[in-house]
Amino acid sequence: MPILGSLARDLEGERLRTLFVGDVHGCSHEFKKLLRKTRPTRVILTGDLFTRGPDPRGVWKLIRRWEAEAVMGNQDAWALGHWRSGEQLSSKATRWLSRRPYLLHGQRWTVVHAGINPISGPGRTRRRQAMNLRRWPDDRRSSNPYWWRLWSGPRLIVHGHHPHKRPKDRRPYTLGLDTDCVRGGTLSGYLLEDDEIVRVQARRNYAER
Repeated sequence: MPILGSLARDLEGERLRTLFVGDVHGCSHEFKKLLRKTRPTRVILTGDLFTRGPDPRGVWKLIRRWEAEAVMGNQDAWALGHWRSGEQLSSKATRWLSRRPYLLHGQRWTVVHAGINPISGPGRTRRRQAMNLRRWPDDRRSSNPYWWRLWSGPRLIVHGHHPHKRPKDRRPYTLGLDTDCVRGGTLSGYLLEDDEIVRVQARRNYAER
């Protein structure tokens, strides 16, 4: 049975549990395990939802069941341009994916796939930056600093796109949740109201050739 919307839950007096989830990349087993472990009332994904991993359709089923929200990732944009509707994803899933925003905002937080303009903030961030940015002002030189080292608030920026063994935790400024699940790492989530990071170990390396 579908999970009720957050407004209904709030009206019924149930305690809100907002879960941000790093790059899922088709890892439905780990995504399902994370959801069961945390039992959130609202799910927000940092993008790169279906590619590279073993079960994009399974991920879509979980997104529908939990009424998850998401921002557009660079791999999502790639999939829309390269996957035929009905093969890896249903036409309904493809339509849903094509309508994802590149930024989602809460009262004190913003979710983006890759990065924001650390000088001017989310409001001045271009779509291409939101889906691809790692270094500032661009990724052309390895000497350029990572954007998240330059951001000093006031909003918490939750992002993916930068795979590391552990979450890139610079709270209250930034939190990177891509912990390379598809390559045998972990799938990481952040429970906002509990201020808690939760991780699920990948069953195996799905991306090895």
